[in-house]
Amino acid sequence: MGRIHSFQSLGTVDGPGIRFVVFFQGCHLRCKCCHNPDTWAFSEGTEYSAEEIVKRVLRFREYFGEKGGITLSGGEPLLQAEFAHEIFTLCHQNGINTCLDTSGSILNDSVKALLKETDRVLLDIKYVSEEQYRENVGCTLQSTLDFLAYLNQKNIPVTVRQVIIPTVNDTEENILELKKIIAKYPNIDKTELLPFRKICQTKYDTMKIDFPFGHLPAGTKAKTDELMKILEQ
Repeated sequence: MGRIHSFQSLGTVDGPGIRFVVFFQGCHLRCKCCHNPDTWAFSEGTEYSAEEIVKRVLRFREYFGEKGGITLSGGEPLLQAEFAHEIFTLCHQNGINTCLDTSGSILNDSVKALLKETDRVLLDIKYVSEEQYRENVGCTLQSTLDFLAYLNQKNIPVTVRQVIIPTVNDTEENILELKKIIAKYPNIDKTELLPFRKICQTKYDTMKIDFPFGHLPAGTKAKTDELMKILEQ
């Protein structure tokens, strides 16, 4: 059994094609830009078996086409790696493409087993320095880079994602450093820059906790487009 926060039946921004997205409950990080603080506590959420989840996925198989499938997100799916592995194994047995959305902050035997059943990883490279990771995330950049190196070794396709946060990482310098990282790993075939959003403020208010980046302005598509041009040059 695993603990699940919620499902999204026809997701279009969590991997290739149309995807059934499973949001895992539980996260060990405390990102200051987190949109889902309600996924942090592992004791919350609802228990499901892998079979129950895959039955839900199969109802939508006709919508997936050639590129779609299932995406495990969170929270942090790597905290329930054995459960995630069971889901992906069943999905592959039913011809369903698998995608993992993760911070890449954990790499152990259970995670390595999960990655054997993973067709693509959506990897958050949240910042480009150890200082920013320590201050704003709660893990190390090196742990994410170690995870990325393992994905490259196993030739697992990767989409790198970074949320662009005004006054924090919305600079040309940040993008040039990100570009250097990406250049080292040929398994990275796509990069997405995402504007920082604040629609999660209501969640923080309901939970009566502080949104650390709540005082910052929301990001804009114009800015992310500008930085993407630098990345693609």
